[in-house]
Amino acid sequence: MPRTAFARIRHNAFAGAWLLLALLLALPARAEVLARGPGGFLLENRISVAVPPERAWQALVDEVGQWWPADHSWFGASENFRIRAVAGGCFCEIDGARQVEHMRISHVDPPQRLRMLGGLGPLQGMGLHGALDWVIRAQEGGSQITLRYQVGGYTPEPLGEFVDVVDRVQAQQLGALGEHLRAAPPR
Repeated sequence: MPRTAFARIRHNAFAGAWLLLALLLALPARAEVLARGPGGFLLENRISVAVPPERAWQALVDEVGQWWPADHSWFGASENFRIRAVAGGCFCEIDGARQVEHMRISHVDPPQRLRMLGGLGPLQGMGLHGALDWVIRAQEGGSQITLRYQVGGYTPEPLGEFVDVVDRVQAQQLGALGEHLRAAPPR
């Protein structure tokens, strides 16, 4: 059985990140790198969707297993993702005995803000830490969803080499939520 990209990254974060970069080169960059330096970086993505903030929140929290890209999972299945939107809750991927806590929930203000703390994907294994904010604001005709990820910490690998990869992955994840909202009827 072939191993997923994230399974390879788990065993060798640096090599896995380069593999992920190669896979993502064809994706259009929709995120903005706001800052980068030797100790960290700050990214921001925005999309507009024609749904009210309450519906966007519902999809973000309750339907993550329907829109999270399966190729950005440890076990290759989107349906294994869960968000327990309470302070101290978990953004987790659970496949029986195999489990990953991707991030810990630190701030919940429905339907406006969800903050998660931790390192996603290879960043977790590198010992890097981040604050990922999902901000939903009403706008004419629907909502604007902003995904902001600030990452810092020490790693022997140059962080600058990872910024563009993380930038593209964040854009893909936010884009998947947007596509889900455009395609899925409200529950």
